[in-house]
Amino acid sequence: MNGVFLFLSSFLASSVEMVEALTIVLAVGLTRGWRSALVGTGAALAVLAVVVAIFGPVLGQIPLQPLRLIVGGLLLVFGVQWWRKAMLRASGFKALHDEDATFAEETASARAQGAVNPGAIDPYGFALTFKSVLLEGLEVAFIVVTFGASAQRLGLAAWGAGTALLVVLALGLLIHKPLSQVPENTLKFTVGVMLTTFGTFWAAEGAGAVWPGADASIVGLLALYSLASYGYVTWLRRLHSARVSRAEVTA
Repeated sequence: MNGVFLFLSSFLASSVEMVEALTIVLAVGLTRGWRSALVGTGAALAVLAVVVAIFGPVLGQIPLQPLRLIVGGLLLVFGVQWWRKAMLRASGFKALHDEDATFAEETASARAQGAVNPGAIDPYGFALTFKSVLLEGLEVAFIVVTFGASAQRLGLAAWGAGTALLVVLALGLLIHKPLSQVPENTLKFTVGVMLTTFGTFWAAEGAGAVWPGADASIVGLLALYSLASYGYVTWLRRLHSARVSRAEVTA
């Protein structure tokens, strides 16, 4: 059960970050040339591989109990942030992220940089794709390394991220446009709840707690946080509707 949730969490979290990176890569490739976009992407992936190769074994040397306490706390920080933003978007308090708008904005910005010399590496295109893939990839690397080290199953977490990479790349090649049809907020909602669930489970274990049912407690935590999400979103939607109604009356 722990392995299933580990793979799904790694897969979904990686998918969200990779969709955002792919949007930038497509925008640069279509406007500044694919050579610069692919070279920038390749350079960023090389840096990420070095980061994982260095920090993966280092985390593996830390005793399991303090490691889970540290990683659990970090996952709670990340998870609660994603969870909070997803609930605000689902309730209407925060605008949904629009990949089409991001794609259009990045495309216009890239075209404004002027013509590209044929056969040459475009500095703007290289820098933009390198920065975007590196930043999004660092979040993926953090999730993969911390998940894998805490569960002592780094290979499974890496398989989740690798599968996400293949799926996102395949979809990008097939539709050749931003993955705007992907329900990103639903993914972020799910990932936020799962990160919070794992963070709670591992932080408590690291602090010395013993969960009833061992790994089966993850299911209970996930159900609890899911029900809490439903309650919070329902309440926030009503609050948002009431505010909109008052604004319309006073306008």
